[in-house]
Amino acid sequence: MKAFNDTLLRAAKGERTEYTPVWYMRQAGRSQPEYRAIKEKYSLEEITHQPELCAYVTRLPVENYNVDAAILYKDIVTPLPGIGVDVKIKAGVGPVISNPIRTVADVEKLGEFNAKEHTPFVLETIKLLTQEQLNVPLIGFAGAPFTLASYMIEGGPSRNYNKTKSFMVSEPRSWFALMDKLGDMIIADIAAQVEAGAKAIQIFDSWVGALNVEDYRVFIKPVMTRIFGELRKENVPLIQFGVGASHLVNEWNDLPIDVVGLDWRMPIRKARELGVEKPVQGNLDPSLLLADWSVIEQRTKDIIDQGLEVPGHIFNLGHGVFPEVNPDVLKRLTTFIHEYSRERVSQL
Repeated sequence: MKAFNDTLLRAAKGERTEYTPVWYMRQAGRSQPEYRAIKEKYSLEEITHQPELCAYVTRLPVENYNVDAAILYKDIVTPLPGIGVDVKIKAGVGPVISNPIRTVADVEKLGEFNAKEHTPFVLETIKLLTQEQLNVPLIGFAGAPFTLASYMIEGGPSRNYNKTKSFMVSEPRSWFALMDKLGDMIIADIAAQVEAGAKAIQIFDSWVGALNVEDYRVFIKPVMTRIFGELRKENVPLIQFGVGASHLVNEWNDLPIDVVGLDWRMPIRKARELGVEKPVQGNLDPSLLLADWSVIEQRTKDIIDQGLEVPGHIFNLGHGVFPEVNPDVLKRLTTFIHEYSRERVSQL
């Protein structure tokens, strides 16, 4: 095995690295032909329950693209059955929940999460990857309370989160009880992932951009502060990410995290001007992966140049890889990021 590549971990600490490290959200699968062949036989849930197969899917992009980290292949709803949520991931739809949350009694029915009991297959996958197969950090992850709650209250994916936001402001006692339950689950889940071998953690608050700043401060920030405060004890880099949430970057900068994830709407330089002092991750618009290479190259140069103005930048997309992306483009992009940033760093 090659020597361990810790470039991403050092960048997450705000160190100046020899080049800009890169990984891609949803890099595990989606557009890779090897993954598509597997998906013809197995569902996401079936893949995650087979550690050797799941480890193979997780490490594929590292081998194919030469990225600087692997992201564990699973779903943010993977731990929910452990606390009593009846959730199924339906192809073309996403998570669908048959026992949605409606009252505080529904919240009180939720149990406690135990990773070794409820998701041993996840822990075995991590051990396989980190003890035998990877020479780059494995990023473990979890969904954040608001995003998980949105599925649990809506009963599935939503465009407007009307039921979720109404429940949040109309039933605050029930809401904060739910936040406490999900906070406990996330802390236990992530602690177990780190114990198994994960070297960094990303919390996906994918849909929290649906909230305004004031509601975020009142209804979300307390539980996020508790979660990240507890996870600091794990001594691994902590990354926060959401989509369409540029108005919340200062709130995230206040959290006890290491890296602020930016989607494509917020330029890195603008985030710095707004007061974001922590290392940042991002943020090429994934749609541009279908554009001419000249466009991709120019946008990538601009993102790298902005990222190098302050030590501590991890290159990523502003959201995840989608199925239509040509894997060869991701491989070419990774090589370009490494070569261009190495040249730019040498000039600093």
